[in-house]
Amino acid sequence: MFPREDRTAGDARGAQGARGAQGARDSQDSQDSQDSREEADAVEARVAVESVFREERGLLLASLVRRFGDLDLAEEVTSEAIEAALLHWPAEGVPARPGAWLLTTARRRAVDRLRRDRAYAARLAVLQADADRAEAVAAPTGLGELPDERLQLFFTCAHPALAAEDRTALTLRCLAGLTTPEVARAFLVPTATMAQRIVRAKKKIREARIPFRVPGPDELPDRLPGVLQVVYSVFTEGYAASSGPRLQRLDLAEEAIRLARILRRLLPAERESAGLLALLLLVHARRGARTGPEGEPVLLEDQDRGLWDRAMIEEGRGLVVQALTGGPAGPYGVQAAIAALHDEAADVESTDWAQIVALYDVLLTLTPSPVVAVNRAVAVAMRDGPGAGLALLDALAGEPRLRAYPPYVVARGDLLSRLGRGGEAAVAYREALELAGTEPERAALRRKLGEGRGGPAPA
Repeated sequence: MFPREDRTAGDARGAQGARGAQGARDSQDSQDSQDSREEADAVEARVAVESVFREERGLLLASLVRRFGDLDLAEEVTSEAIEAALLHWPAEGVPARPGAWLLTTARRRAVDRLRRDRAYAARLAVLQADADRAEAVAAPTGLGELPDERLQLFFTCAHPALAAEDRTALTLRCLAGLTTPEVARAFLVPTATMAQRIVRAKKKIREARIPFRVPGPDELPDRLPGVLQVVYSVFTEGYAASSGPRLQRLDLAEEAIRLARILRRLLPAERESAGLLALLLLVHARRGARTGPEGEPVLLEDQDRGLWDRAMIEEGRGLVVQALTGGPAGPYGVQAAIAALHDEAADVESTDWAQIVALYDVLLTLTPSPVVAVNRAVAVAMRDGPGAGLALLDALAGEPRLRAYPPYVVARGDLLSRLGRGGEAAVAYREALELAGTEPERAALRRKLGEGRGGPAPA
């Protein structure tokens, strides 16, 4: 046994050691808590940056291009502003006006760049002078007609000196905020091909010294088809996302509708602007019924039509009448009429499929496209039976643009399944599974395979 004083000393040392250990634990807990807060702040900042970038990227780029007249510079300083936000916001907090913070930071980076590179600044000065002279010649009267800065740039990029597909691709990628694979999907081409188109369009702008300016009122109608195509493509990506965890990107769809409304007010005499807005409204009206509780896609025939937005449908129907009155119908007006027939029907069985097929016949003469042909084949299957529709789809098998188009492969699988050809349907569903871009689409295809419509799901 220890002498009493030794035990006391030992107890004191033990207590001191315990207090030290507790202090170390408290210190560690405090450090862990601080690390946790910092990690949470970093996550919050990243989410905020991604949200602002997604919502305001187009506006940010449009403002910078209008200010400096160079798309490449605008893209570079936008990226630098994003990097700065990821560095500063976790420590300083997300600013009250994050979009304004990014714009201010990007402008400062652009000014710094031009101060360092005098030759670059001189080239931009020449471009700006060209733009000023062009605007003086155009002599627009106030141009309250283009109230949205992003829409102004949409019209600017629809310059006739650029090839039609190149300018649409450039606008979608740089101003509408779609990724290069998303733009490639809109054109049914490989991603590498689309990347080359975008680079080519930028090079043409630089070499031809095409000014970034708002076109005059007399130029707007000629550039309208390209702008309508861009807005429609933005909506299409919102309606059916090409990748990601969700089937729909409602933010993109609603932004496209907002821009379509501006176009309708801007050029009320242009019936295709009415047709586009009608089409977007009539399709978007079904948004609440297109996905199930887990985000899974719900086919038109299975949708709860009570969830459809009736006010939006009525507005769209009124616009269809305007789009189809006063002359030959345009492609957006015809598509809107097809959408209206779907929305007016009480169910799939009572849908006027004969009229829908007839409208697709008209659409094929206006815009010959393999996608239109696929949609027409599905409508024929509803009118005349799955065999008739499958024959039309099989006739399109040699079309290269459909090889990586999932709806074509899924449509073949569905018609094969309806004909009782389960093994062939399984092959189609497995092929579609490889092509599907979103997780809800993949999950739906796995369910089809697992339900016996073609055998067990692949591992």
